[in-house]
Amino acid sequence: MEVTVSGRHTTVSESLRRQAEDKIGRLEKYLGGMERAEVHFWEEKNPRIDNKEICEVTMEGHGHHIRCKVSAPDGFTAIDLAVDKLERQLGKLKTKVNKRYRSRARPQIEPELVPETLLTGEAAIEPMYEIARRKLFAINNMDPQGAALQMDLLNHDFYLFKNSETNRTAVVYRRDQGNVGLIELE
Repeated sequence: MEVTVSGRHTTVSESLRRQAEDKIGRLEKYLGGMERAEVHFWEEKNPRIDNKEICEVTMEGHGHHIRCKVSAPDGFTAIDLAVDKLERQLGKLKTKVNKRYRSRARPQIEPELVPETLLTGEAAIEPMYEIARRKLFAINNMDPQGAALQMDLLNHDFYLFKNSETNRTAVVYRRDQGNVGLIELE
């Protein structure tokens, strides 16, 4: 993979350039075929911002584009955070690509094995997803702030709970913008 490192209105040290090329280059093992990666560093000038060093990485290959943008106190920490974020994104993309190829050879279900309620005329409704794992857990009664904290502590993208303020089942989830969303059921 061809890795290009540049700085916008800032100079990138040789050690930071080598670390970025090395760490981003290793990401090729997650999904082969990524041809090019561009890493851009710049610094925020606002004195109220603690994490001033910004790292933006764009990867391209085989019609896929993956981009992430992170901020940190220094460039070395920023590249580490960007690599972590890209690993998750590449893992999701690889799963999506693999599912696309596996779904073409989906086995047929025998109509006599399907309950009568799922039969429509002569053909059976095929299941769209295979449930790979099931969990049973108690839903905790808490406020949305506590649920968001639990989501962060568990390092999950969502958390199901019972909202103590409204007495409804709800979900907090991590949004792409970095903030948290709330969904409540009626």
